[in-house]
Amino acid sequence: MEKVDVLVIGSGFGGAVMACRLAEKGSKVLVLERGRRWLPSDYPSVSQKHWLWDEDEPEKQNGWIDFRYFGDMSVAMGAGVGGGSLIYANVSIEATPETFDNGWPEAISYQALKPHYDTAGVMMNVQTLPDNQWTPRTKLMKEAAEAVGDGHRFRMVDQAVTFNPDWSSDMDPDPYDYKHSKSWINAQGKQQGTCTHCGNCDLGCPVQAKNTLDLNYLAAAETAGAEIRPLHHVRTIQPLSGGGYEVRTRDLDGQCWRVFRAEKVIVAAGSVGSTELLLRCRDQYRTLPKISRRLGDNWTCNGDFATPASYEDRIISPTRGPTISSAIDYLDGSDGGARYFVEDGGIPDVLGNWLEGMGKSSVIARTRLGDAMLRYGDKSNPFANIMPWFGQAMDEPGGRFYLGRRWYWPWKKTTLKLDWDYRKAEKAVQGLADRHLKLTQATGGDPTTPATWSWFKDLVTPHPLGGCNMADSIEQGVVDYRGEVFNYPNLFVIDGAMVPKSLGLNPSRTILALAEFSASQIN
Repeated sequence: MEKVDVLVIGSGFGGAVMACRLAEKGSKVLVLERGRRWLPSDYPSVSQKHWLWDEDEPEKQNGWIDFRYFGDMSVAMGAGVGGGSLIYANVSIEATPETFDNGWPEAISYQALKPHYDTAGVMMNVQTLPDNQWTPRTKLMKEAAEAVGDGHRFRMVDQAVTFNPDWSSDMDPDPYDYKHSKSWINAQGKQQGTCTHCGNCDLGCPVQAKNTLDLNYLAAAETAGAEIRPLHHVRTIQPLSGGGYEVRTRDLDGQCWRVFRAEKVIVAAGSVGSTELLLRCRDQYRTLPKISRRLGDNWTCNGDFATPASYEDRIISPTRGPTISSAIDYLDGSDGGARYFVEDGGIPDVLGNWLEGMGKSSVIARTRLGDAMLRYGDKSNPFANIMPWFGQAMDEPGGRFYLGRRWYWPWKKTTLKLDWDYRKAEKAVQGLADRHLKLTQATGGDPTTPATWSWFKDLVTPHPLGGCNMADSIEQGVVDYRGEVFNYPNLFVIDGAMVPKSLGLNPSRTILALAEFSASQIN
């Protein structure tokens, strides 16, 4: 058994901040992360391996992304040191000030979070896409906004990406080759590169131009003395009679159980992970029986939606450039009360990456097949005429997580289940979907609303929020304004699970700001 001052469960946007700031305050901090510590050579975009995480058998399959299917709703989550920053689309923007007008604890306001938003922006080295590097998607976004009379709503978005202003898509021979990335040392002493528009943001940036948490907050935490242990999957949290908590975790690498004790425990496993862990502690293992009955309630998908559109005579090339670069902002509710944030969408060229990787393999690198694969990998553009319109919408919290039996295995184990009412999201998401159609038609494209929504009302989200909502009382939520769990002193939830309502845009910067705020309140 090991003892520490602070034990952080998870290393995403909430956990990374807490590990950094509490270590800087002199606490002995240990971070337990269920996933691996990834190196660029191991990224799926490079290795073509280790794609998926299996929550049922993580000892055997502990890959890049954890994809959970809950029937009408599916959730995509990162697994590894850096959490959701490994798979997010780099967007690092503030929520609107009006977002905090209601539904939050009294102590939380835009004004209270603003200095922490600024700090997070510096730590993540946020930038916007240089004017000389606008992608065809960026230009189409601006054209579409102007075509529908909403040019004033168009904006470039802050991204946690480092750009080289001298890079250009006109560079010869291949502008997207990794050799055009310029090496630099960041403020935390980590070597990174600059963006070459390779399009692999979501699968792991091979040149490390993407500012993932392992390169900044977690690096600073380790410099301050924090220790990070990957492949440690926490299963239970139990309060001790003399104060503090005992945490039991499965060491996936050693395939054994380990026990830790800490004065403070920070649960930062993400909206789904943190909610599931506390549900199991309350309802399955009974180690935290006094957690609020609101646990699992008021979950939101944050209205994520995508509409593919084809353009017969226009090259879009969504596999090139940063995943998202710009937005058209309708969060003011002027569209019949629906509030949403339209974004351009990029997709990684999985086939091209695979063929390029195969072409460089030692077995076939010197063959004609290897040469052909390399040529395709350099020049592939299978979705040249496709525009993936992205966006988020400010939906009403319509989800409730709970533990239930598996219908096909009822005698063995419980599983996390989700009741999600699509009607809570319908107005906002349909507004976004309809706007995608209007923007496409105004620019001569042919849109296709996914049948998964138009017929079945099914959605997929990479931005889950809520489940351990912050509030001013235990009757209203699970944690207070600092993220401390009601009835359990020194037990905190600091991640997307504590966000009590939809933001209608990418949430990473807000989670960082909330974590910075919480860290400033904790000794």
